[in-house]
Amino acid sequence: MIYLDNHATTRVDPRVVEAMLPWFTEHYGNAGSVVHPFGEAARDAVAASRQTIAAAIDADPEEIFFTSGATESNNLAIRGVAERPKRRGDHLVSVATEHRAVLDPLDRLAKRGYAVTLLDVEQDGSPLAGWLDPQQVSDAITDQTCLVSVMLANNEIGVIEPIAEIARVCRERGVLLHCDATQAIGKIAVSVRELGVDLMSFTAHKLYGPKGIGALYVRRRDPIVRLETQISGGGQERGRRSGTTNVPGVVGFAKAIELCQAELTSESQRLRVLRDGLFERLIAEVEGIRLVGPTLAGDRLAHNLNIALPALDGETVMLRMPDVAVSSGAACSATDPEPSHVLRALGMTPDQARCTLRIGLGRFTTAEEVEQAADRLIAAIGGLRGLSSS
Repeated sequence: MIYLDNHATTRVDPRVVEAMLPWFTEHYGNAGSVVHPFGEAARDAVAASRQTIAAAIDADPEEIFFTSGATESNNLAIRGVAERPKRRGDHLVSVATEHRAVLDPLDRLAKRGYAVTLLDVEQDGSPLAGWLDPQQVSDAITDQTCLVSVMLANNEIGVIEPIAEIARVCRERGVLLHCDATQAIGKIAVSVRELGVDLMSFTAHKLYGPKGIGALYVRRRDPIVRLETQISGGGQERGRRSGTTNVPGVVGFAKAIELCQAELTSESQRLRVLRDGLFERLIAEVEGIRLVGPTLAGDRLAHNLNIALPALDGETVMLRMPDVAVSSGAACSATDPEPSHVLRALGMTPDQARCTLRIGLGRFTTAEEVEQAADRLIAAIGGLRGLSSS
């Protein structure tokens, strides 16, 4: 088996597992139990991990709130702002290519009477396909806009959005900006100060950490961002998000992000070389294959490749190479029979959107695996073409 679906999730790094293991069996106290050494050890580990994660994104530890993952973080950010009684207004702005973890909460708010504007992006065929023009954000903001939500890097086509420019627009108009950075952190350098965002969601399992643990950055000054609590109970996370702290997950999250920071430059360079070599081979040996999304040399994640196949259904191609794990869209939309909403937002027809594959390289991907995957993909396409012509 060859795993090339690292946008969906990543293998947990053995070094992360090693860091987590003692917190399951040796130091298993509840971080909320501060009256005995077991609880104190857990509390100290969480505090140290929070500091590590905050430093990685140029935030203060008090600005990091742990959640169960990016989906919860997105919900807490979006609904937390929109449902505050003393909010600015009932209008929210986002982008048609956002993840469902952003679009679905917005849809839920829209059904309750909120106004939601979804912006268009550069269309398929453009060297900037998927890119959002900050001027569109400025034009969409009204005196009733309470929040703008734009992802940093897209999970299907890898485009990196101009968040710093968008943040300047929002700041000038007095509107909060939320950013889903799930696919970006650990892959590119991210500083909440330089970007200028007010809220930012991210998760561990996209950066070689465990599933079930995520975080939300919440700006604590200039301005102070206040959220309506979504999960009430024990008052954990300073009342923002109740629930027993996942100490092993938090420790693993911190170790994972620490490793990503240390290896970011070399890993990005390695994956870019592998990704570009794979695409060059595919277009050389398979007539009709083309790139979907921005150019490989442009603002695109180094490990991301999305290709349009020559009139072949992506899922059918995947069935012909069951030992290669790729995808035809976002993992969170796998149960939806409709084609990718991201590709549809690029102007592709439903049939065109179905004739695509998303390939995500990762830390444990080797050059040999890339060559083997290319062999199997080329063979699968050739076999299907032979069937169609017979």
